Amino acid sequence: MKKSKKPNTRALKRRKKFLRGLRHFLLTPVLVCLLLFAVIFAISTPFLSDFYSIGSMFLQDSEPVYSHTYENIFTPSDNSGDTVNAEDVDYPSIDKQFGTLEIDNRGVDTKLFFGDGYVPLRNGAGVYAGSFIPGYGKTILVSGHNNTYFNGLKNVKKGDIVKIRTSYGNYKYRVTKTLIADADDKSTYDLSADKENLVMYTCYPFDELGLTEQRFFVYADKISGPQIVGIYE
Repeated sequence: MKKSKKPNTRALKRRKKFLRGLRHFLLTPVLVCLLLFAVIFAISTPFLSDFYSIGSMFLQDSEPVYSHTYENIFTPSDNSGDTVNAEDVDYPSIDKQFGTLEIDNRGVDTKLFFGDGYVPLRNGAGVYAGSFIPGYGKTILVSGHNNTYFNGLKNVKKGDIVKIRTSYGNYKYRVTKTLIADADDKSTYDLSADKENLVMYTCYPFDELGLTEQRFFVYADKISGPQIVGIYE
């Protein structure tokens, strides 16, 4: 009867060592590539952001091409009364048009959207979702691009009337002042104000492409339009 051969322990050790070396040889380049990609991405993000912004500015000079998320739910209202019931207000969702904004003889006449992302600013002006829509008695913070829909803000003067027409009522605001401030200056608006006020802003200087270090602000106080009642009932 033949004896079974004992396994060659040296051969097994050499094989295991070879496999470990092969694994390290294959994984090291992958890990290095991922690390380099992360570093390059972190360094280039600010430049890519500016490039994207500039690219979108150029696209906005052409006929608007709406995103698949765009849906026009704006149905004009003739309500210019004192109040409107909250249950009659179809509060807009993000990227939805709920009104128009106009300043006579100043070159501002645009769709008004809820939200200030790509779709609203690509197609008009947008109300910051952390602020309020007209009628709630609070701050309405609206932004738009300086070389398209809000380019006309450079012509606005104190005393001008801003008209906002929504799906539940029509509003007017009188301009009280304009201001140029740093882009990161958070004191330029107060979202906790206890009176209805409109703050419109855009990049400054006007007609300059891409993100800039300053913003141009236009401030206005409400002079007419229905107040939304029954909000907390």
